[in-house]
Amino acid sequence: MLHRRIFLLLTLALCLVPSAAAIAHGQTAGKTLDIYFIDTEGGQATLYVSPSGQTLLVDTGNSGERDLNRILDVLTTAGVKQIDHMWLTHYHGDHFGSMVDLSKRIAIKQLYDHGPSIEGDRPRVAAFQKVYAELYAKIPRSVVKPGDQIAFTGTDMTAVMSDGNPLTRPLAKAPGAGRPNPLCATFAARDESTVDPDNHQSAGFVMAYGRFRTINLGDLTWSREYTLMCPNNNIGTFDLYLTNHHGLDQSGSPAFVHAIQPRVAVMNNGTRKGGAVQTYQTLESSPGFDDLWQLHWSYAGGVEHNPPALQIANIDEPDQLAAIIGMASGAQPAVAPPAGPAGNAAHSPAHYLKVSARTDGSFTVTNSRNGYSKSYAARP
Repeated sequence: MLHRRIFLLLTLALCLVPSAAAIAHGQTAGKTLDIYFIDTEGGQATLYVSPSGQTLLVDTGNSGERDLNRILDVLTTAGVKQIDHMWLTHYHGDHFGSMVDLSKRIAIKQLYDHGPSIEGDRPRVAAFQKVYAELYAKIPRSVVKPGDQIAFTGTDMTAVMSDGNPLTRPLAKAPGAGRPNPLCATFAARDESTVDPDNHQSAGFVMAYGRFRTINLGDLTWSREYTLMCPNNNIGTFDLYLTNHHGLDQSGSPAFVHAIQPRVAVMNNGTRKGGAVQTYQTLESSPGFDDLWQLHWSYAGGVEHNPPALQIANIDEPDQLAAIIGMASGAQPAVAPPAGPAGNAAHSPAHYLKVSARTDGSFTVTNSRNGYSKSYAARP
């Protein structure tokens, strides 16, 4: 009997003490790649935090205390102590605005950009390039080329656009990369003579974390999307797409969006910047598209196209919120939403969207305004 009791106690002890393999699994299974889409009122500031804690910040919004403080607040929330990689997509004020001031508040270890701006004759761009040169005299800088690999720990990160030049070979291990793109046959070229030229030069990248894939191309334009996608799609398909150029209709052609087949898109728009009807229609008709999340309600999109209010980070007017919250897709409110502000006025507090991605390809999106989260299973 004594031997039996000892045997049972030992068996129970073994059941209660996890194996080393189980502990290791528990320590790694929950680790995520976290992406924070920070509200800069129609600019860009996107923070990536790797499972090991390494950081990548893409652009810094507009100049001034508003966007600087919003970025710093999210860095604090994410527990960030330094920026390991600072990626500048292009030289426009809604993307480079807070970079120099940010460098005075937190350490930046490495800079990336597409090389000199082709808008150097513009006073604001010229002034930034001067202070930026002073910055990269002290901080290592890389001018990225398509195909360059970026050492962002735990991920596979590759530059695919820079200085107007696309990746010209299929991206290794990318699902669907290298296949002919049938949508190129119906691609409609556009007159881009009025588009600010540095948008064309945007430095963009793709990132894989296991089976999860995401893409950030800054303000890449309609014509440059074509060079990346036609005649072949060299970058494959994606789980998460940050809409090109804030969802303006200068970007986001069907030949591009339908080829990358995003499951979910995030739009870094303002109330009256981005969110073009054409952009919504392209996303809504894209194969396999599930959901759109936005940093702002878009007045251009209206009730017909904006996603449910639960998936919009910032909705400024109570009457507007009451008119749309909880409504089914395509429903019409009892009263029309208010006309809204003339521009992208500052508001406080500012809310962000967070994506937490796992190596199996599944991910969760969370709205910091209301705590609402939605999870997306891995693709088969």
